[in-house]
Amino acid sequence: MKPVQLGTREVGPGRPVYVIAEIGLNHNGSVDLAERMIDAAAQAGVDAVKFQTFDTAEFLAPDFPDFEQRRRHELSAEAHQRLLRRARSLGVDFLSTPLDAGSADLLERIGVYAFKVASCDVTNLPLLRHIAAKGKPVILSTGFSTLTEVGQAVEAIRAEGNDQIVILQCTSQYPASHERINLRVMQRLQAAFDVPVGLSDHSMDTDVVPVAATALGACVVEKHFTLDRELPGYDHHMSMTPDEMALMVRKIRAAETA
Repeated sequence: MKPVQLGTREVGPGRPVYVIAEIGLNHNGSVDLAERMIDAAAQAGVDAVKFQTFDTAEFLAPDFPDFEQRRRHELSAEAHQRLLRRARSLGVDFLSTPLDAGSADLLERIGVYAFKVASCDVTNLPLLRHIAAKGKPVILSTGFSTLTEVGQAVEAIRAEGNDQIVILQCTSQYPASHERINLRVMQRLQAAFDVPVGLSDHSMDTDVVPVAATALGACVVEKHFTLDRELPGYDHHMSMTPDEMALMVRKIRAAETA
């Protein structure tokens, strides 16, 4: 199995776990808040921060219940550039999940090292092909997916001449209970597709699930991140605080050493 280059780091078996702080929409549309979150995530010791990039009108119908709220969470091209610079100045990679083709193009223009694909787009083969054709690594989450659907997604990416793939086991429950995590799916995915695997972890654990995932061969661990779980918004309630994220990173590094 070949490692995948994510920013300045090689990701794969035998390499340190690549820890992603999933900021997502927790910036609440504020670039200043987003910058403070990047600062806190970097201090916690993560390898990357991740956002979502989208044009609401391109992926939601105008009568979708959250349409206007989602639109208030859009980040401009200038905001993306500012946040990317902030992350890299702190030695942290900037990642984002494009939810439409134009957003993937924006991320390519600002110079991201890799793309993250949301679980909801595993079966969105046109978007997958558009992203894969850019020749950058693709991190693919698999919540709600069958093994056959993941296989079709991998085939679509590879058909564009792109074999730089990392697949994340993901349980699309917010937060996810222990009995629904199903960590051994990582091993099944690795055996099926011969790529580095990891976990997009929606549990509230700082130790049990991330450490067990590390022991089972996770090359990437992604966790939602917030400055305060009491903030209003989509995911704050099930996100790690800075102290919790720092503790999780220490536990993962200890598990690697052991």
